[in-house]
Amino acid sequence: MSSLYSRNKDLSSRTRKSLSDSPPSSPSPSTKTFRHDRTCSGRTDASGVEGSSDRPSRTSSYTRRENRLASLNKTDEDSATKDYKKLYEDALAENEKLKTRLEDSKQELAKIRSQLDKVTQKQDRISERSSVVESEKREKQALEKRVSDMEAELKVLTELKSDNQRLKDENGALIRVISKLSK
Repeated sequence: MSSLYSRNKDLSSRTRKSLSDSPPSSPSPSTKTFRHDRTCSGRTDASGVEGSSDRPSRTSSYTRRENRLASLNKTDEDSATKDYKKLYEDALAENEKLKTRLEDSKQELAKIRSQLDKVTQKQDRISERSSVVESEKREKQALEKRVSDMEAELKVLTELKSDNQRLKDENGALIRVISKLSK
């Protein structure tokens, strides 16, 4: 008989142990009662009286806790969806702002490029003008040099003509002298 008693005792302690290890989120009604009985009967409150008078408040606090957890889970799901929805809407709004800023920046860039093109064209014209002016200056200098060279040649030519005329005159005089001497 003692062996039967010890076996039942082992089984009941195993059952209690396995029941106490089960998760609190989905306890069966019998487990709730068993746990409640075990915790209330073995413990005393602050006044030293056993928990028999404490039983309804503990049950209600447990129920309130379960209800609170369930409502928190539901509100967490709702708030999570709301948060995701709000985050999505915020991201969309931010994207729209960024798109408008991008468009504004593109327009500003186009304006700046057109201004840059105008300035570049002006500089090209100015540089063309300056290059034209420089080429005109070079042409003028070349022409002036050519004129001065021609003037120098003209002086040489006039000198040569005068020398040539002098030589002709001398040659004629010599021919006359020779012809008088030969007669």
